Amino acid sequence: MADRFATARAYLRDADPLIAAMIDRHPDFDPRAWMKQLPAMDAYGALLFQIAGQQLSVASTRAILSRMEALFGGRLPEPEDIVAADPERLRSAGMSRRKVETLRALAARFAAGDFSEEFFRRSSDEEIQAALTAIPGIGPWTVQGFLIIALDRDDVILQGDLALRRAVRRAYGLGQLPSEQQMLQIAEPWRPYRSLAVMYLFAAEYEA
Repeated sequence: MADRFATARAYLRDADPLIAAMIDRHPDFDPRAWMKQLPAMDAYGALLFQIAGQQLSVASTRAILSRMEALFGGRLPEPEDIVAADPERLRSAGMSRRKVETLRALAARFAAGDFSEEFFRRSSDEEIQAALTAIPGIGPWTVQGFLIIALDRDDVILQGDLALRRAVRRAYGLGQLPSEQQMLQIAEPWRPYRSLAVMYLFAAEYEA
């Protein structure tokens, strides 16, 4: 992990002077340190987290998951539990009807064996996005977060994320929020380590 991080950091330093400045300001930066605040999650758990957290803060998402654990005897429900549960019971944890429908559709794919840890580990980013966005309620933002959180993929850009767009506007001195297409253009020099650049930008935005 350390060698991989060092390689990516050296590449980004050469690729973009603004990212290089962020790297130099944060010599001890750990891009995955924030995840230590979360429970260990497999692919299913990470997707549950992502769906519950759509349009919500991490704190609000954790509160929903805590209520869900309380509904299932102090543990997060397995896919089979979600499929069998009364949707209204799931909604009582604080999720919208749409999120419950999305979660049930996802759980059904896991319960049927279509999705698994192995499936996601062996699939490309593009294959994962195609498989997950086929489920109503799962869009690119959810998939991109999953690729970073659960699979630790190197080259992910959350071009539609509002916090990231604000970070890019601030870092690059833009007059307005960049469009998703502009985000992709700005991030192009970061390939194949866009995920690490994203983490530095998020850190800079939260500092600001």
